[in-house]
Amino acid sequence: MVAQSGKDLLIKVDLSGGGQFETLAGLRATRIAFNAETVDVTSLESSGGWRELLAGAGVKTAAISGSGVFKDAASDARARQVFFDGEAPEFQVIVPDFGTVQGGFVISGLEYAGDYDGEATYELSLASAGALTFTAAV
Repeated sequence: MVAQSGKDLLIKVDLSGGGQFETLAGLRATRIAFNAETVDVTSLESSGGWRELLAGAGVKTAAISGSGVFKDAASDARARQVFFDGEAPEFQVIVPDFGTVQGGFVISGLEYAGDYDGEATYELSLASAGALTFTAAV
């Protein structure tokens, strides 16, 4: 994968539950992280005292975060609704020249800030809430 513009990493939310994805407008910085917990099965019989892990047994998670400014009333309202209603709608994360990750996420954090002489900003954190799919870029 060659160098890409950071603005091309997009976070999209399903606006209505019908598969109509809209980019969360105004985001300036986005990030996605994948994690897989491990299950340690090391015992006294482990070869040479090396740790042994049980393949495929841990819990997989994904976390998304973003920050930016308000620009689009529809996506801003949808983010608030998702948070306050405790929903887990479908989100898409488009990583340029890599692919698209899609699945249910909950908004686990929603912060608003603003200086008296600057723009209002927001930050959001999302946690995966089920199985995710990955579609490689073509």
